[in-house]
Amino acid sequence: MKRNPLIPFALIAALGIVVMLLISLKGAKQADEIAKGGKPDKAAVATKPDQIYAQTCVSCHGDQLQGVVGPNLTKVGAKYSEDEIKDILKNGKEGGMPAGLVSGAQLDAVAKWLSEKK
Repeated sequence: MKRNPLIPFALIAALGIVVMLLISLKGAKQADEIAKGGKPDKAAVATKPDQIYAQTCVSCHGDQLQGVVGPNLTKVGAKYSEDEIKDILKNGKEGGMPAGLVSGAQLDAVAKWLSEKK
């Protein structure tokens, strides 16, 4: 008895199309929620200062706060107060530090965390 060699490929292709449609529908639903002013998924928003740092700061300041393009932050708390760090994070600093990378509760958490680095 001979089997048709195209059947497995057809089944895999059909399964791929179904999965692609399901993912598209889920994405369309999320796009509608965002357009209507819905809140983003809480799992996607970092809440711990070290997670926030890893998402927004690590490319310039390094994974160990050692500084790469930006300055070393291992002892930034000895140089700046929490309020000064908040101001730098909020408004940026001449020489390459962009303004507004973090805001709200994330701004407060990162400023407090960095101010403890002494």
